[in-house]
Amino acid sequence: MERRSLGKTGIEVSNLCFGSLTMTPFQANLPIEEGGKLIKYAYDRGINFIDTAEIYDNYQYIRYALEGIEREDFVIATKCYAYTKNMAKESLELALKELGTDYIDIFLLHEQESIHTVRGHYDAIEYFLKAKDMGKIRAIGISTHRVEGVYAVTQYDELDVVHPIVNKAGIGIQDGTIQDMLNIIEKAYNMGKGIYGMKPLGGGHLIGQVEESFNFVKNIPFIHSFAIGMQSKEEVDCNINLIETGKIPRELKEKLKKKKRKLIVADYCIACGNCIRTCKQQGIQIIDGKATPNENCILCGYCAKSCPEFCIKVI
Repeated sequence: MERRSLGKTGIEVSNLCFGSLTMTPFQANLPIEEGGKLIKYAYDRGINFIDTAEIYDNYQYIRYALEGIEREDFVIATKCYAYTKNMAKESLELALKELGTDYIDIFLLHEQESIHTVRGHYDAIEYFLKAKDMGKIRAIGISTHRVEGVYAVTQYDELDVVHPIVNKAGIGIQDGTIQDMLNIIEKAYNMGKGIYGMKPLGGGHLIGQVEESFNFVKNIPFIHSFAIGMQSKEEVDCNINLIETGKIPRELKEKLKKKKRKLIVADYCIACGNCIRTCKQQGIQIIDGKATPNENCILCGYCAKSCPEFCIKVI
């Protein structure tokens, strides 16, 4: 698999990143051993880059996998919601301890919205900069669902990496279009920032257009890598075929068709009701203050486009 230098960081990553949220207790809830072996399988097939976060509660999967992986060749990106030095220190120490490693390759502040958010969380950034000087972190940056979040990275020389939403439909971008996002990402790329995208399938809602969606993101010349969730060897093989050839072999398509998928709604749903007004199938309703799919749901994904919090996904 192709490796690329992540901007000016000097970190070499595969052009496909293992998105690890889908294997966690929040989604597929794989046993630790099964999840760890899946990460190792992906590594053996050429994927040396994994994305996680403190909130995913899945460091134990990666630690299991690290027992069979050359640490220096494996790139770990994690994220946290710290906004003070103490919170940043606790998050770094937790990651180092639970992953069983001496350093984190990439540490991001999670879901930053704009230059104002970054400014308000700068105490945490200052701590990460000191940790970087001590060799405990190799690069720092932010993840974001907003065009303004990527813009913020262009205004701070000390931020090395940005992890934005990028998919052909612009699903999940909260303050603009996909073209708006591509324009600011290109600017960040030209400044030497490391760029790895997220949600190329729009949180699962573009699965029905998987080849077209993959080819859209992989042909963007100013993205170094992009993360996608993987729950099985078949999904790893499928994604590798897509990144390398733009197609899925027929036998893999047949296997993946048999997977039973479902709509899930994250706990941070604000019960705004947009999804209910969008759904023509009456397949979702508010129950106990949270949007909840019912037996009428046909997994069309239209509801996700109307969700302001991007909390509706197909797994």
